[in-house]
Amino acid sequence: MNYFYHYTILFLFLWVSVGVYPQQSSIQKKEIFRELNSFVPGKGKVSIYEDESIAHILGRPMGSPRTIYSNADGSTQYYRIRGFKIQAFSGNNQRTSKNEAQYKQQLINNAYPDLETVLLFDSPFWRLRVGNFETRNEAEEVMKQMVKSFPSFGKEMYIVTDEVKIPVNHPYSGEQ
Repeated sequence: MNYFYHYTILFLFLWVSVGVYPQQSSIQKKEIFRELNSFVPGKGKVSIYEDESIAHILGRPMGSPRTIYSNADGSTQYYRIRGFKIQAFSGNNQRTSKNEAQYKQQLINNAYPDLETVLLFDSPFWRLRVGNFETRNEAEEVMKQMVKSFPSFGKEMYIVTDEVKIPVNHPYSGEQ
């Protein structure tokens, strides 16, 4: 037998069993397997052997469910995912960096109360990160506004990849 035939059967098996038809019940999938295993004159014979461990995962969603976190008072639920933040300050001067980071954090909190600001210390650096953005484009739009609001320290702002908090009801979160 040629290899194309074997790869075609393997592809069909994976296509059916791994999730092209996740909404189908296991009974419908067994009917597909039964039809593929049946003998049709002039068409050849197909034999499909399904390992028991594969049979148990048919129809299950492929990804694990996301963990939902809550803030301290329980009023906001969110997912933690890899996203983007704006780094508004980074400094390593032992005498001034902490105060400068706190000052800039207060300015940003006053101008943009809806954006979360986080002050980080990773010796010897003090860093100020702003926002929780799902996409880089979202972060770029807010950063443009912030640079207009704070031209004196806008040149040191840039976008970084970080763990972000996305609200459960956010359009990108998968929940509506």
